[in-house]
Amino acid sequence: MISSLLSNSESPNFAKKAYRKLPRGIWMLGLVSMFMDTSSELVHSLLPIFMTTVLGASMVTIGIIEGFAEGAAAITKVFSGAISDYFGKRKFLAVFGYALSAVTKPIFPLATTIGWVFGARFIDRIGKGIRGAPRDALVADIAPSQLRGAAFGLRQALDSVGAFVGPLLAVAFMFWFANNIKGVLWVAVVPAFIAVFLLVIGVREPESSENAGAKNHLTLTDAKRLSLRYWLIVTLGAVFTLARFSEAFLILRAQDVGIAIGYVPAIMIVMNIVYSGFAYPAGAASDKFSARTLLVSGLIILIAADIVLASAASSLIVFCGAALWGLHMALTQGLLSKLVADNAPAELYGTAFGIFNLVSGIALLLASAIAGSLWSAFGPSATFIAGASFAALAAMGLFLFRVKK
Repeated sequence: MISSLLSNSESPNFAKKAYRKLPRGIWMLGLVSMFMDTSSELVHSLLPIFMTTVLGASMVTIGIIEGFAEGAAAITKVFSGAISDYFGKRKFLAVFGYALSAVTKPIFPLATTIGWVFGARFIDRIGKGIRGAPRDALVADIAPSQLRGAAFGLRQALDSVGAFVGPLLAVAFMFWFANNIKGVLWVAVVPAFIAVFLLVIGVREPESSENAGAKNHLTLTDAKRLSLRYWLIVTLGAVFTLARFSEAFLILRAQDVGIAIGYVPAIMIVMNIVYSGFAYPAGAASDKFSARTLLVSGLIILIAADIVLASAASSLIVFCGAALWGLHMALTQGLLSKLVADNAPAELYGTAFGIFNLVSGIALLLASAIAGSLWSAFGPSATFIAGASFAALAAMGLFLFRVKK
């Protein structure tokens, strides 16, 4: 049954101070994620407002841009992951992907049309796609198997620190620059290049990854080596993504209830403070407790977040919804990465993460396009009610669906 597939996460080494046992490379990868996410989330916390108020984009356009950008990242992850398996070299691809994202950051403040934004967002996400699967495979390569949940949770927690520091900087600099969005977007350039520098000097490729290439041939038959358990996790990831759409709609909801433009990024600060605060404990818990229980809990919290956001009539209610959204992310995102690594051969980690993110990216494209269309046709409440409905169906599926081992 699916509960048994997802409940084999117990470990005798579970402890509150497990982070002290994690290798230095995990911490460095977390710091790299933190600085890049500081840059990216500073941009993303202002980009929906920039597109609507400065460039005149519609909600449907924003949904399509967000969906295609994330979809491009997911598709790219398949190829970068498989290539990292073939050559047994993860770090080079990770550095290239982070560097590509870094060089796109100046394009956003220079943009004069929605086409410029789309191009920059697309290339930025291509960079994310190139680095994503090799980086996750590096985490799986470096981390001890009994601490894998804690490792992914720590990386996700540090990533989320950047995700609230970025919007916090956006709020501060919007105040300092008197709501000059283009001026604030220039600030994002600095942490992006710091991330690339830290990755180059601070992360060492493990020998197991360097020697893995001799075992692979980069063919479609590799997919046959991935277990039924793995494909169930891929399906779960897609379902979770369909129940959730781009976080750009959280920002737009904040603006919709009347939060001043300079303070709209605060919605991402609240979400990511909760996300970062709970991501590591949730990851460490997945090394001990049933993953199924954590996943169902995450879906229930997502339903609550969507209901709160759908009914919000004030800024306080929107902030409460964003906090619940962040808690859902903390319970599920690092855990899904752990499950991918737990159910794939070590020499195919890159391919496994690539396929997982491809399927999730296609789901995000659909979810974001649907969310934008519902918002334009029926208003913001319809968007979040639809998300709650799909999350409820996913939770019911986890309770009821059974397959043999």
